[in-house]
Amino acid sequence: MTSFMQVHLHKDLLHPVREWLETIEIHNSKLAHFLCKAIPAQCPFERDITLFGRKLFHIPPMCKLNPLYEEVVGLRFRALCYLVDECGEDITAYC
Repeated sequence: MTSFMQVHLHKDLLHPVREWLETIEIHNSKLAHFLCKAIPAQCPFERDITLFGRKLFHIPPMCKLNPLYEEVVGLRFRALCYLVDECGEDITAYC
């Protein structure tokens, strides 16, 4: 089973992008603000479709289908932490 896991890991084409996203360090408040604005706090695709006040159907959050979802959310979290810990800013506008 471990050989299958090793083969699977070697074929992960997004692995370099994942590593790059995980190693980005935030040292600039402008970059942190940009990331917090660009990466939404909630999935923008999730919604209820209603007609005449009746709910017809629900579109589930599709963000988790993004193969880089965890890394992007982690980057946003690091940006928020930078703004709070290093800059002492209030981040309630981004929540």
